[in-house]
Amino acid sequence: MFVSVIIEPGGLDSGKMIVDILTRYGFMKIQRSCWEILKISEDELFKLKNDLDRVTDYYDKIRIYQFPVNGMFVITEMKQKKWRKCQFSGTPAANQNKKRGK
Repeated sequence: MFVSVIIEPGGLDSGKMIVDILTRYGFMKIQRSCWEILKISEDELFKLKNDLDRVTDYYDKIRIYQFPVNGMFVITEMKQKKWRKCQFSGTPAANQNKKRGK
């Protein structure tokens, strides 16, 4: 699956540790705070989240974009040391066009 990670570290130390973990997993820096990998397994992603959880604190923010996950687009966010997950299926614009008869 494709995974993109956006990081907003709360401090220099945690930022360096987060970047170190991402590079160990094979992520490439795309922009200033955006890291991507084209292919990663669900098991590796689970381990990545655990590793990130170990080095982050209350002030760090991480957002992970995953596609596909069982045909869905998934956004996972770690904020204030809590993980939240949203799942989206299909394309909302295409579904609205079908309802309107287009």
